[in-house]
Order: sequence, then structure tokens, then C-alpha cells
Amino acid sequence: METRELGRTSRNVGVVGFGAWQIGASWGEVSEDAALDALRAAVDGGVTFVDTADVYGDGRSERLVGRLLKERTGLTVATKMGRRVEQTPEAYNPGNFRAWNDRSRANLGVDTIDLVQLHCPPTPVYSADAVFDDLDAMVEEGRIAAYGVSVETCAEALAAIARPNVATVQIILNAFRHKPLDEVLPAARAAGVGIIARVPLASGLLSGRFSASTEFAADDHRNFNRKGESFDVGETFSGVDYETGLAAVERVRELVPEGMTMAQFALRWILDQQGVSVVIPGARNAEQASGNAAAAAAAPLPAEAHAAVRAVYDDLIRPQVHHRW
Repeated sequence: METRELGRTSRNVGVVGFGAWQIGASWGEVSEDAALDALRAAVDGGVTFVDTADVYGDGRSERLVGRLLKERTGLTVATKMGRRVEQTPEAYNPGNFRAWNDRSRANLGVDTIDLVQLHCPPTPVYSADAVFDDLDAMVEEGRIAAYGVSVETCAEALAAIARPNVATVQIILNAFRHKPLDEVLPAARAAGVGIIARVPLASGLLSGRFSASTEFAADDHRNFNRKGESFDVGETFSGVDYETGLAAVERVRELVPEGMTMAQFALRWILDQQGVSVVIPGARNAEQASGNAAAAAAAPLPAEAHAAVRAVYDDLIRPQVHHRW
């Protein structure tokens, strides 16, 4: 698999990673066996970067990734911290940081975590010098090798990129979320900050497998968070209403070349964007994980395909999302 430099971490990672939210919680039931099979299949397909968080299944995802680390070598693991408490700027303090870090290190079974990201913290956190000073101290203490942030908005991304020791920014980027292309990716390239593209398939919409009659489990965020009832609505279908998303999918489907799945087309579209370090699709089983990894071997999409995706975005998606994030 092609590798790219992961920002200021001094590491190279495969361009397709593994997003481990699905194997933690909020995506319906995924058994431990299916989760481990998905992780193993991803690594067998060339994946070297795994992204998890302490809040995914209240540590379940981290623990499963920790089991993988006992079996496989050469992996870079990122986790996130901060969403297990009430979201106030005051919660982002040295005591909480170290308690959260201790728990994640135990879950993962490591002494030093390769990359720790603040998990979509309140906006005022980005302007708090003390927060980033303390993250620097955690690097010096050997708790973490590098740190980054996961953001909701482009403005938050730009604030993070301006911080001298932020290694990576994780942001929603997909065929239904183009705004980061305008300012965030150019700024990240100029600063040497890595971009981790999350929600790459718009919560599965861009897999092309859903229809108006698709039903999602009660514990699946695609059921319970469509209006942002539990967390930022942009995390569910990228903030696009389901009906509009389905209409856009049908237009994108016409662009997918023979021999490529729609999910692979959507992932390749992201990989073609200059400045992306790694894309982190999730997977519920080994088949999905293998298919995602295979997107890295696809040829770049032609300019005509990129223009057509942009037209779909401008016609259907832009009015709903571009001004919001």
C-alpha cells in the first residue's frame, strides 16, 4: 500500500487506515469476533494506521485494538480523549488528561501512545495556551509520542494548525463535505500538519448500499442522531438529510467505473486530494475492511470524475452543509 507522512509525527502510514468507532459502539451490534476479523483483514490488506477513541464503547474499541497489537507489529495507533465528560473547557486540564491517558494506555496495552487527539473539544480549548503546553509536557513525560486534534469545523482546524506542535488534524472530508478543500488542506500542507480524513463514506451513504427502506438498529447513530440528538449532527451522514443524501448517491453511482465499488470510488476521491495523509473508513466485518484497503491500489480518478462529484455537491449538498462546518 502507498504510504504518506503523517504530519509532524515522523511516521509514514498506509494511505487507507482503519476507523475503529464501528467496532466500539453506536453502529449496531458488532461481535468481538467480527471486530477482530475486520481489524486483521485490514492489516492483511496493508493498513498500518488504526484510529480509535476512549469513548467508543467506553473503552471496548481501544481494548480490541490492544488485542490486535499483541498479534501484529508495525502499526501506528491513534486514540482520542475528552468526550467521556461534560464538554466544558475546564474539563481539559492536566489531571483529567493524565487520568484519561492512563486508562487508554491500559486499554491498548502500551506505555506510550503513538498519537493522542483531543476529541472535538469545545471551541475555546483551541485558544487555551495551557492546554497545548500540557500536551507538550505529556510528550516529554513519554506518555504520548505526538498529539493532534479531531475537529468539527474548518475554523477549529485552522486554529489547531497554527499551533506549533500539533502533529495532525482529523476532520470530516468526503464527497459530501468539500469545505476543508478550500482552506484547511492548503494550510495543513504549508504547516506540515497531517490530515486524517474521517467519516469518508458519509456514515455508509457513499457505499451505495442504502435505500429509503433501509432500517437502522436502535443503537445505531444513523437512527438516533439524525437531528443531532446525542452529538454533532455532522457526524451522521455528514449532516446531510437522508433523502437528499440518497438522491446524491444515485448521481455519484453513475461515475463509478467498472471493477470498483462505490465505497472504493469514494475513498479514492479523498486520496486524490492533495494534503490528505490517511483516510479512516470503518468496517463491521472482514469483507468491508478488505474492500476499503483495496481502494489504495486504485488509480487516481480522472479530472472529469472530480468535476462531476463537485457538481453533485454544488447542486444538492452545498446548501445544507457548507456554511455549517
